[in-house]
Amino acid sequence: MNHKKIERIKNQYGLITKVRRRNPHKVNLKKTKEHRYFANILNREFNQSEPMKTFCTDITYLPFGKQIAYLSAVKDIASREIVGWSISPNIRMDLVFSTLDNLKDCLGKKKILLHSDQGFHYTSPNFIHRAKTLNLVQSMSRKGMCTDNAPMESFFGHFKDDVDYQNCKTFEELNTLIENYMQYYNHERYQWDLKKMTPVEYRNHLLKTV
Repeated sequence: MNHKKIERIKNQYGLITKVRRRNPHKVNLKKTKEHRYFANILNREFNQSEPMKTFCTDITYLPFGKQIAYLSAVKDIASREIVGWSISPNIRMDLVFSTLDNLKDCLGKKKILLHSDQGFHYTSPNFIHRAKTLNLVQSMSRKGMCTDNAPMESFFGHFKDDVDYQNCKTFEELNTLIENYMQYYNHERYQWDLKKMTPVEYRNHLLKTV
């Protein structure tokens, strides 16, 4: 049936077609080309043996009480250590900027690969500039392929299994809970695949063998 017949049927029965509006934000991004996408340099090479060389990052949401918070984290793929993180009651750019600021203590002069998805935060010109000033070389998952960032997905999965974040009453309580968990995960949580060491212990072990 052609479009004219469809139009007559719509008019006869008073039918209205819902048309999904184009996302104006995405339209502007395509026009201005301000946001950049990077190649998948990591390419699922998750078996890294040198710490402080290959990081991955992502954001997850944490519903608690009647609120939602957002957790941004950076993971060293070799040691599985969480080397930087930040939490916020909103998902604005400050969330990832704060995460980068928390990375400064573990960054040196050598370049480090930072893998992420193609989210708005990581393609932002401001994020790209900040990452570059920190000697971070960006790599990105293919569109719609969350398995390209499996180490980060794995951490968030364990985190949500281990932490009773949903029963937190305030943002401050949630922040303290996460801070305690990060300390536990990096320094006390022994992992079978890390030769029964904690991430920090395994990082120090790898540094001795590099």
